Amino acid sequence: MSRRRQIYEGKAKILYEGPEPGTLIQYFKDDATAFNAQKKGTISGKGVLNNRISEHVFTLLGHIGVPTHFIRRLNMREQLIRQVEIVPIEVVIRNVAAGSLSKRLGIEEGTQLPRTIIEYYYKDDALGDPLVSEEHIACFGWASQDEMHDIADMAIRVNDFMSGLFAGVGIRLVDFKLEFGRIWDNDFARIILADEISPDGCRLWDMASGEKLDKDRFRQDLGGEVEAYQEIARRLGLLPDGENTVLDMAEHRKNRGK
Repeated sequence: MSRRRQIYEGKAKILYEGPEPGTLIQYFKDDATAFNAQKKGTISGKGVLNNRISEHVFTLLGHIGVPTHFIRRLNMREQLIRQVEIVPIEVVIRNVAAGSLSKRLGIEEGTQLPRTIIEYYYKDDALGDPLVSEEHIACFGWASQDEMHDIADMAIRVNDFMSGLFAGVGIRLVDFKLEFGRIWDNDFARIILADEISPDGCRLWDMASGEKLDKDRFRQDLGGEVEAYQEIARRLGLLPDGENTVLDMAEHRKNRGK
């Protein structure tokens, strides 16, 4: 079996060369990081769950016409995706005050915002992913004005859809991160949704209890990270009720004698 060529390794995923030109294989790791990788750890089975959850959300977004890089899930930890040129901006959509917004502006965590806020952060770990304005983005050529219009429009559309999706299963979508990429057709580029959508990049609170069901459990040393991610998958119908184990690919193959 030929060894796949690794293209990139990030904090939570590895990208490999895909089977066809213009494609990549995205592998979801169990590694967990917080505070721009200052805190590191492992959440057993996280990659499996994030793969399934992200597949589910991206598939549903595709059904409502949101263009994404997702093609199909290959196995428990891998997806086939379109290769894109990543726009170096993290787009954060906030519905409820939490995290850095609460600290920065002194707003009590859990406060419902009067309107949804979109924030932009420059993707640079060494700089701590600083908050930037659209003026910065235009000045340094990170994205054009037309691209920023497309990004903002898609971000609001994704937020509207996901807020309803999670509310339907008793979960409050507090805030979440999106990344976008350019896909080229000769000299013309269009913006599509990239990366992943999972509890790694979303704040998800139980509507009844306020319990956190996302990576804040790791950030804040609350414990129960695996159970929280499994609860999200269960409510979305991706794990059967009562399922409390997540199979690892290597262990799965071993059990099947492969």
